[in-house]
Amino acid sequence: MSTDEEVVKRRRSALRGRQLEPALLSELRGLIGDERSDSSLRQRDRLIEHLHALHDSYGYLSMSRLRALASFMNLPMAAIYETATFYAHFDVIHDEQAPPPALTLRVCDSLSCRLAGAEALHEALVAGADPTQVRVRRAPCMGRCDTAPVVAVGHHHVRYANAMSVAAAVEQGQVQPEEIAWQRLADYRSAGGYQLLMDCQEGRVSVETLTSELEHAGLRGLGGAGFPTFRKWQAVRAEPGPRYAVINADEGEPGTFKDRYYLEYEPHGFLEGALVSAWAVEAKALYIYLRDEYPGLHRVLTEAIAELEAVEIVAPGFIILRRGAGAYICGEESALIESLEGKPGKPRHRPPFVAQKGLFGRPTLVNNVETVYWIPRIHAQGAEWFASQGRHGRRGLRSFSVSGRVARPGVHVAPAGIALNELIEEYCGGMAEGHHLVAYLPGGASGGILPASKADIPLDFDTLQEHGCFIGSAAVIILSDQDNLADAAANLLGFFADESCGQCTPCRVGTEKMLTLLERNTWDEETLQQLARVMTDASICGLGQAAPNPVLSLLRDFRSELASQNLIAKG
Repeated sequence: MSTDEEVVKRRRSALRGRQLEPALLSELRGLIGDERSDSSLRQRDRLIEHLHALHDSYGYLSMSRLRALASFMNLPMAAIYETATFYAHFDVIHDEQAPPPALTLRVCDSLSCRLAGAEALHEALVAGADPTQVRVRRAPCMGRCDTAPVVAVGHHHVRYANAMSVAAAVEQGQVQPEEIAWQRLADYRSAGGYQLLMDCQEGRVSVETLTSELEHAGLRGLGGAGFPTFRKWQAVRAEPGPRYAVINADEGEPGTFKDRYYLEYEPHGFLEGALVSAWAVEAKALYIYLRDEYPGLHRVLTEAIAELEAVEIVAPGFIILRRGAGAYICGEESALIESLEGKPGKPRHRPPFVAQKGLFGRPTLVNNVETVYWIPRIHAQGAEWFASQGRHGRRGLRSFSVSGRVARPGVHVAPAGIALNELIEEYCGGMAEGHHLVAYLPGGASGGILPASKADIPLDFDTLQEHGCFIGSAAVIILSDQDNLADAAANLLGFFADESCGQCTPCRVGTEKMLTLLERNTWDEETLQQLARVMTDASICGLGQAAPNPVLSLLRDFRSELASQNLIAKG
């Protein structure tokens, strides 16, 4: 063999790519556990939890530690990198990059916070921050629209924020989640809590009886779609086991914060309803997918689950709590399941539906937090009690997340079918001082925008479609004569453009293109309409299908306002 051939052979025998640093693998085992003795740590569905553990410990994800994690989990580096870079809450730092500053300030950029002055606050924080010590970022809705504007200082949320209060939080080192005073197990049980679960497990209440109660009560999915709860149970039960139950606690719709309210106020009330739902479909396990913007609630639920396991109400490990990582798209049930499996949260094509083939390929029941919260109450007080609560011919109760230009924003439990004018006057203390109602969003960013002249329409499922809107999760944002509707629509489209998972072209390109068109001095109405039709007809999931709704609403119901700004032609 010639000398040249020997050189080529030596080169080819060398390992290619960047190599694993053994010390980092040892460090990872000290943080997460030893995969050599516990093979469950290598399961793909644990990936996002492992990424959280690394990010929580070091403040970012370095490529060298991602390589160690790839070796730890016996997964391709491409799979680790794809998942880590998909989620907004993971900072992936390449080898040539400097680590980020130790502290991050996230200024909520949602519509409610914008109305409360978030843009000026962001500019003030950027101007006053030392970029070597603190970085300031815009962030999507944090689920605290009733206390806007909001800034996250690390994991601590400063409500009604201003530059001084944020500076004080930084100076005082307030970076940990807030303490939450929640109802403990003993107090919940003393009021009759978990009696329904006991009755179900011991045969005093049958699945058929409870299903009939929910049907008569008219309970529907309260996360947005409004599918009858009893039918979901029946659909999942009709499929062969094993089955799973999943709770969607990833309320990321701008303007929505009702699930946070129930989890803070009565976590055991929620857990009982969730466990009853899992019992109804004979689930192998119950997964709770909690949005990462609620770090305080992660601790609450962890402790509440531990209380249940300690008194053997639930077997250890039956309830599995998982953190989201900053992706609005994971509110879509199939994207949520992809995330639970440790993958990027991209919606699946349907059919099959998740009731047929969901988590780990098995039939899966997916319910919203508020939906299951009502189950023990409906059983205790009767289906007729719940059904009779509606107004204007509607049935049941709804939890309205109200923010914007009202005197008392917050979660208001009111009759389904209540009109906006009634909701504002009876529950919200009227409009904020100096503001007059001009428009409102009945269902968050995706639900469209209605004018004040339509504030007497019943707010419920199936009542708003003829007006081009829907109620969704009942996130109501109030706009006044002091707000610019075109700016509001641009804010909402910016949110959708940022949150698109990028899987389908109509949504990925359509949201960006529509935002570009809105930022022009004059709107190209024909192109906007054509683009909206393509997005609505061809997007894989509801994000792309509903993203044009704010713009279509303005073109339909606010033409004179747009014409006065010379955005569209008069007449």
